[in-house]
Amino acid sequence: MKEHIADRKRCLPETGLYCLTAEALSCGRGNIEVVRKMIAGGVKIIQYREKEKSGLEKYKECMEIREMTRAAGVTFIVNDDVGLAQMVKADGVHVGQDDTPVEAIRALVGDEMILGLSTHAPEEARRAQASGLVDYIGVGPIYSTQTKKDVCDPVGYDYLEYVVEHMAIPFVAIGGIKIHNLHEITSRGAGCIAMVSEITAADDIEAKIKTANQKIGETYIKRS
Repeated sequence: MKEHIADRKRCLPETGLYCLTAEALSCGRGNIEVVRKMIAGGVKIIQYREKEKSGLEKYKECMEIREMTRAAGVTFIVNDDVGLAQMVKADGVHVGQDDTPVEAIRALVGDEMILGLSTHAPEEARRAQASGLVDYIGVGPIYSTQTKKDVCDPVGYDYLEYVVEHMAIPFVAIGGIKIHNLHEITSRGAGCIAMVSEITAADDIEAKIKTANQKIGETYIKRS
């Protein structure tokens, strides 16, 4: 049986929607309003990802989001900024391949904080799992996406299928995933699905989340 050696207490839920903020893609709504609707819709994981705001703006927003997520029992992840994640007492931090090394982050945050790492190829997944320091990996972008600057080319289904077949580490499928292609992802063994603009730009965020979670529950094929 495959086993991931990181502390299982820090793992994300195996199935469900993983939502990210994107104020520029929120149809004029602010992050706080969008996050409030995400929580009302039943999301259990929210990542704060804002690159263009000032440090003060990000701190104020994250403090408010931390209070909302704590009250609702929602896991709160901060993208890239380890210091911000620590200051607001987030549940975790998510970094990319070119960010601070996971060894340095784990040494800084200790054993309690969830650590996620974006990966785009089998060797990156293998390194993350072998390190024993990473709690989950992002797998993608599955499809082309414009929600993030300097994003790499789509990895397609091959890399997703590799992770499902060979990796024990928990993972989140991400990148261009919408309601209409969700079945292609869940039927290949992905249960935790990240969506950005599909949620933030929805006319009815709560209804879109409920539809997505229902479809994940109906079509997810669990990894062996």
